[in-house]
Amino acid sequence: MAAIGFTAHAAEVPLGSRSLEGHIITRVLAVDPVNHQVTIEDTNKSPVSIQLTEKAKALGNLKVGDKVDIHVVRSVAYVLDTNVEAAPGVSDESMTIRATQDNPDPGGEAVRKVKVTSKITRIDLEKHEVTLLPPEGELTVLKVEDPQLQARMKKLQVGQTINAIYTEVMKVKTSR
Repeated sequence: MAAIGFTAHAAEVPLGSRSLEGHIITRVLAVDPVNHQVTIEDTNKSPVSIQLTEKAKALGNLKVGDKVDIHVVRSVAYVLDTNVEAAPGVSDESMTIRATQDNPDPGGEAVRKVKVTSKITRIDLEKHEVTLLPPEGELTVLKVEDPQLQARMKKLQVGQTINAIYTEVMKVKTSR
């Protein structure tokens, strides 16, 4: 699996992160290359149809009965940007790595990173609350439950931003 790294600037302070990993090995029940669809078994042996895009060029190589190995890692990290100039916003980046000449079997890797930047508009140290202005424009009040983060709230300033960075990596391998 390709490594993904995010460079933290000197003015960024990590606040926390969480990740979730999933893995399933299943088999192909049906292939419809014209409509870019594949049907696989779910964990209960029930059929699940997956709609692919035109980018699935090696779909014609996939056969009923082929083994499909799917590995997904999802993570979210929260980072405080100490710069008070940033504005709320959203960025969305993605990339794909497909089958190669050395490995012509259908599959590959897809990576997506979404960063949502919210501006701090109010800090209430007594109630342990931070009010954020997300890109959508509707204020959100967050209750800080973690005692360690509550202690760090004194260093926050109105105007700083909090970045929520969501990353998803999905790797699919097929074999006969």
